[in-house]
Amino acid sequence: MAIGRQQVAFIRELYGTRLRVAYQGHVRRNPAARLLLEAGRQDPYPIYEQIRRRGLLVPTPLGNHATVSHAACNEVLRSRNFGVGQTEGRDNQLSLLDLDPPDHTRLRRLVAPDFTSRRIPAFAPRVQSVLDDLIKKLPRDEPFDLVSSFAAPLPIAVITDLLGIPDANAEEFAMHGARFGSALGGIQSLAHARELMATRARLAEIFTEIFELRRQEPKDDLIGRIVAANQSSTEAVRPEEMVPLCTLLLIAGFETTVNLIGNTVLALLSHPDQWRLFTEQPELADKVVEEGLRYDPPVQRTGRMAMVDTEVLGRPVARGEFVMTALGGANRDPAVFTDPGRFDITRSNAGEHLSFSGGIHYCVGAPLARLEASMALRTIATEFPDLQPAGKRVRRAGSLIRGMQHFPVSVPRARQTTIV
Repeated sequence: MAIGRQQVAFIRELYGTRLRVAYQGHVRRNPAARLLLEAGRQDPYPIYEQIRRRGLLVPTPLGNHATVSHAACNEVLRSRNFGVGQTEGRDNQLSLLDLDPPDHTRLRRLVAPDFTSRRIPAFAPRVQSVLDDLIKKLPRDEPFDLVSSFAAPLPIAVITDLLGIPDANAEEFAMHGARFGSALGGIQSLAHARELMATRARLAEIFTEIFELRRQEPKDDLIGRIVAANQSSTEAVRPEEMVPLCTLLLIAGFETTVNLIGNTVLALLSHPDQWRLFTEQPELADKVVEEGLRYDPPVQRTGRMAMVDTEVLGRPVARGEFVMTALGGANRDPAVFTDPGRFDITRSNAGEHLSFSGGIHYCVGAPLARLEASMALRTIATEFPDLQPAGKRVRRAGSLIRGMQHFPVSVPRARQTTIV
């Protein structure tokens, strides 16, 4: 089969970019490039400190800027002088994440009411019901995978309920989420590109079927309201926006929480004093979530493009240049957090982290993620106070979304006592 010009251009850009990053990371030891390589996937935090030592804004391999400063990241994320760089004809497959105002404002206004802090507590009974069911199924006498058996099924069940997806297949959606998450940091190969295309096609098929069902049988769920908004005279959501919007709500609705639960359990088990404190005081669950978000966030970085010639804390940034805001690095800025490399579930200002971004792109699902993670971690601590790692962990592909693909754990059998 002949390869078209667009495919040739894609291949050249893909492997050209990978070659530049590899050269800058391995040969030039550029820390911003190393974040994109295996070192950044396994442990980005020493690399963030290298960036911090180099200054406020550090050059990236592609001629832009990187920062790990909490103040700089916060300014960039909140400034209207920066945007995501929406362009005409762009393939906005992740909807809100790829859009600037006014399109971003219009779509966010449509879905935000379902995720407000006032509405989310109503989901607590559903979250508890799913947790009770999952806990019953977890083995007590052999290791189990924390991700596939616990961390993933919970948020997938909740977000598919909220959206109105019938008969959701948790394993299938977890696979699609992992594929999208690994691609956010960049396509790694042609095989990777094909996997992502297959995932997009499958999700489009699922959502298109549900859209048609909702047109025939209207229902008061989120997808039902999106369909109704499309059919309204104002057309609050356009036909071509419906699949990307639902894709984002689905994937972001569970990927962050899956990795938040896994990363926080790992941090707790890696710090026995903190795990013991939590099992003794499970009411600390909300504080554990905030420290988990700060210490090892699921989303490690994001980027913004300067829409005009501007400044970041007095440093010039030209129009069209990108600033990579390293959220994971900002969360360990010693200017904000005392002893930032220490995991401390009693930390008073852990909530100042930037793990849910900031400004107009602040994560719409943050209240739901916090609720699910808090209830899940409290359940784990109370049901399995003797939980421990039980084998080799496998990290997810890519370095932008940080979490475990497999996290084997076990509960030691109670000691047998001999009656004399």
